[in-house]
Amino acid sequence: MSPSLLGMNQNIDKIYNLLEPLLDGTDIFVVSIKVKPTNNVKIFLDADSGFTVEKCIQINRALYPKIDASGIYPPGDFSLEVSSPGVDEPIVQIRQYKKNIGRKLAVTDLEGKETIGILKEMKEEVLVLEVQFTKPKEIKLIEIPIVNIKKAVVQIVF
Repeated sequence: MSPSLLGMNQNIDKIYNLLEPLLDGTDIFVVSIKVKPTNNVKIFLDADSGFTVEKCIQINRALYPKIDASGIYPPGDFSLEVSSPGVDEPIVQIRQYKKNIGRKLAVTDLEGKETIGILKEMKEEVLVLEVQFTKPKEIKLIEIPIVNIKKAVVQIVF
């Protein structure tokens, strides 16, 4: 599990350890796990082949009794939500970048500069965007190291 998924909440580690075996042998991966003070557990998953509502339901139904039986929370004193991140949610995992090759991204760097372009490839820890400039009119490939990215969001094209 990526350190970015781990929070100050030890229960997140326990929940992840219960969830991980349910994902073995699938292309589903954890984007993030959050636990609110009200014991509301929110798990955001994605999959290389797309994450459907049916997959959400299946994992929720398999995970809920495991959390309940684990003793992490008093019986029935928690809620569980399993979903995919919304289309307007920032990309947080390298695997999400790879999944979105060919799509338009808005990438904001650590200094606040936004670059919009088509994600062409992922090289190690660097993404390559095809950016269209107007002055002069040209298309360039721009490499942006992941460590320099504050936020990257897929842009929906209509």
